[in-house]
Parts: sequence; structure tokens; C-alpha cells
Amino acid sequence: MLLLRHWSSRQPLLIHSSRSCFALTTTLLLASRSLLPSCHALGMSMSMSMSRNYQYTSSSSVSRTMLSAIQLTFGTFDDETLSPTQTQATVLIGKKEPIQKVLSKGHVTGLQDEACLNALVDSIEGGTGSATTLLSVAPQHYHRVTIGLLPEKVSRNNHPLSVHKITEMVAAACASDNSKITRLLLVGVSPTCSPAVLTCAVAKALPLYNRKSQTVSERRVHVAFVDQDSGAVVTPEHCETVAQAVRMAADLVDRTPEELTTDAYAEEVQRIVQELVKDGASVTMTQMVGEELKEKGYGGLYGVGKAATCPPRFIELNYTPTSPATQKVALVGKGIVYDTGGLSLKPKEGMGGMKMDMGGSAGLLGAFYAAVKLQTPVNLTLVLCLAENAIGPKAFRNDDILTLYSGKTVEVNNCDAEGRLVLGDGVYHATKHIDNLDLVVDMATLTGAQLVATGKKHAAILANQEELERRAVAAGLRSGDLCYPILYAPELLKQEFNSKVADMKNSVKDRSNAQTSCAGHFIEAHLAEDYKGGWIHIDMAGPAWKDDRGTGYGVGLVLSLLGAPGF
Repeated sequence: MLLLRHWSSRQPLLIHSSRSCFALTTTLLLASRSLLPSCHALGMSMSMSMSRNYQYTSSSSVSRTMLSAIQLTFGTFDDETLSPTQTQATVLIGKKEPIQKVLSKGHVTGLQDEACLNALVDSIEGGTGSATTLLSVAPQHYHRVTIGLLPEKVSRNNHPLSVHKITEMVAAACASDNSKITRLLLVGVSPTCSPAVLTCAVAKALPLYNRKSQTVSERRVHVAFVDQDSGAVVTPEHCETVAQAVRMAADLVDRTPEELTTDAYAEEVQRIVQELVKDGASVTMTQMVGEELKEKGYGGLYGVGKAATCPPRFIELNYTPTSPATQKVALVGKGIVYDTGGLSLKPKEGMGGMKMDMGGSAGLLGAFYAAVKLQTPVNLTLVLCLAENAIGPKAFRNDDILTLYSGKTVEVNNCDAEGRLVLGDGVYHATKHIDNLDLVVDMATLTGAQLVATGKKHAAILANQEELERRAVAAGLRSGDLCYPILYAPELLKQEFNSKVADMKNSVKDRSNAQTSCAGHFIEAHLAEDYKGGWIHIDMAGPAWKDDRGTGYGVGLVLSLLGAPGF
């Protein structure tokens, strides 16, 4: 709290701010024009969510109204339609010194009351958090200004700008008010932090999916980026594509099981492929469905999905860049559209939210989409292993023995450890059928134990080469999709899957023995025996989901791994 005294009345003037970036219901600055000329008295509560309506119909004939599709645009604030008098709100986010540098250059924001805005900065207790005030920018026109300060110091395992704080601040300031047009200024561009990376943080804050029944109006958030050293506005590159990919991935995770069946998911993938091909990209799509999987030996995927109303699907997309490719990469995603636990039924406390169990496939689909749009010079294959782990007369059972595509037999001792079964088929397919493959990356919401191992913001990384482990961690730090390595010791952990009657079991004997690593090693065991390339396993059960929402995690991480433009 900052105390100011008017020289004549000697009454204290209060600016209330919050250390928490969630608190935007603010008591606004009460100031005399003689002290801070354009700051005026007003109290307000900002909580209404506003957005654009549009209709979507899935293959299951479920119609839904989308209510939160806030339009995201990128550029400068030079257009007169983006001036403070034509918009309702401005949000500035960055570290303190760069923010103050921007405020000293009023032409960047169009807000000329530097003294008032600097007082707002100084009011933020502890130097981290947010504060809000109103400025009079024209007769009878008040403009809401929110300033969010990022932490000055972060640990070596966090992004230099602590980008998850950006997501939280944007969500509080832009997703929960009724401003028709909000101007968002991110002060943080540097050689190690591009506009595309910051865009990932923004996109995560503004989800697409909502089925609330109220009618709402269109809204827009216009984003500009400023170099944190020079204070100059930076031309945004690749931002619209990246934002679309992140929001698409989060939207898929948010869709209900009745909407996103395996059939509906395949239709969505087909739509994306058609869009990419229409844009001139060389992308192909093939798939196997239902009984065909059984006939061709994909016993893991077929076994998990055979009891569901909609059949399991194996989808493969291939992209050939126009420029010479630097590497050949396969992405393999777990796409369990709903996970009841199967006959190892989850309790009611554990089943809610299991629509997010396809988060790995969604993140990889978003990354594939963006990589193609950005013309990334990589020969890229995407494998999606789609199934619903349902209960029914045909459900696979504990004690069943499944033969995976690798030819290895797996004794089922936990029907709720199904993700590794579908991924086993996926990684074997990739490493068997793709010639000269350099790298295979599988991504999945695989284990609850991942949250214990690396937390809710960092995915767990398991890699068969130390250099790949370092590369993945560095990609996480660049992109803001954080990750951290876990124990790699297959020779010490393989006994957890020992079986008397099959090549292996599908779940560990001792759950206290590095079970997240064990789950990854199970998948690794199904790489083709003659495969000599790299393998990275990403368990993102924690960061894929926050506050009952998909986050779009994985898009930025994989784009960074691929060396996509902007990352």
C-alpha cells in the first residue's frame, strides 16, 4: 500500500494493490488533479467473463455454443482504433525497471500520465503482483490500467521471466472483465525470450471452450511486445499461429467425452489436415480403425479401446517441408479421450477430469499444426493413439495377456495403466516403419506419480541420451513449458514388470520405486530393437491441467525441440 498526502487537506490517499496476480478487484487511486491530474476516484469489481459466440457440432451430434472465444490480435498500438480513447483497458506486464522505461515513453502506450502510472508501480507491495487504476483520457471516458510486475529473481529451473506468472496475470486482467478491447503490453522481449514464447503464455490464459448459457458480446485482446532493454516495440512474428495452436490444444482437452469421441477427434484431425493442405503444405493422413488394428497386430491400442462405443483409432500424419530437412522426427501422443480406469475402476474422486487424458495427443497435434504453418525444416510424423478406456462386455481385464505390435506379450495387472499400452504400439510403429528416424518423442498424461516427482508446472523427462535430456530441459526453459529429468536406469527398474507368464506386466510391482521412470521405461521397451536414434518421453500429467482447464502444455516445448521459427 502506498500512502500519498494531498498538500492542502493532509488526508492520506490510498492505492491498494495485491501481491497476488489474481487480485484485480482493486480500490482505485483517489487523487486530486493538482497532485496526479488524470487519476480519478472510482471503485469497481471486475468479474464478468465476456466473449464471442459461435456454434460447433461434433460427429456425435452434440451441438455446443462456444462463449469464450476472445479474439487475439498482435501488432503495435499505432492504429487510432487502439488508442486509449477507443479502447477500455491497458495491461502492462514485465519487470519493474523495464516497465518504468516504457512508461517514460508515453508514445508507446498512448498513456501520458507518467507520474500516476509510476505511483501505481510503486504501490505494488513487495515488487511482485498487480495493481489497477483508472485514468481520465477524455471527457467522460475512463481507461482502466493494470500493471503487473514479474519477479526479479527466479531459480535456475524456472523461465527467466517466470512466464506462468504472465499467464496468471493475463487471465486475471483480460479474461475476467467486460472490456470490449483490451490492450496488452508485454515488456520482456530479449535474445532468449521471443514474442512467440510470450505468446504461449498469453494463449494459455484465454481458453476457447465454454458451455455456459449466458449470451455475451465479442471481445478482443490486442497484444504488443516491447524489448526489455531498449523499450522499443518489437514486430511480432509467428504469434497468431502459435496462439492458435496452444488454444486449439487446450480446447481439445476441455471438450467433454460426449463431444470428443475417437470419431470426433479423427474428424477434427481431418479438418486440420485439410486446412494445412489448402495452405500449400505437403501433409498426408492415414488411419486404422477398430478391428483393423486387431488384424494388423496393434494389440495394445485395440485391447484398451475395444469396449468403447466408438472404436480405437491409430492416426498418422506426415509432413514434408519445402526446404531441406535438418532432421526426421516422430511424435507419438497418448489420446485416451476418457479414462474410467477400465475394470480397474477409478473411484469417483479420481475419475472426474479424466477427459484430459488425451492431453499428450492434443499438445502434439497443436505442435504439429504450428510446425507445419511455420514451415519448420523437419520431416515430421505425428502418431495419435486414440481410444476410450471404457467398461463393457468387451473390456480388457486384469490377467489378460495382450500382444503388442512389437510382438512382446504383456500380462495386464492394472487396467488403469492403459496409456503405456497404446504408446507401446505407437513408438514401435514409428521406429519400425520410418526409415532413418533421428528422434522419437512420446508425450502423455501418463502417471499421477509425475506430480510427486516433478510437480504441477514441470513435466517429467526421460531420455535415452544425456544430450537429449539436456536439450529437452533447455527447450522447456526457452519455451516456458518447463520440464525436468527423472531417473534413467532401465537395467535397475525393469524387474518391476517381471511376469511369470508373459514378457512383462504393464504396471509396477513396487509403487515406491521410481514408478514414473518405470512407466517411461515400459514404453522404451517397445522401441524397435534395431532403432539407433534418440528417444524422449514426456510425462505431463501435472502441467496439462490447471483449475479444471486444459493448458495447451507441450506446444511450445515441442516447437522449441524442433527448432521452429520463433523458438
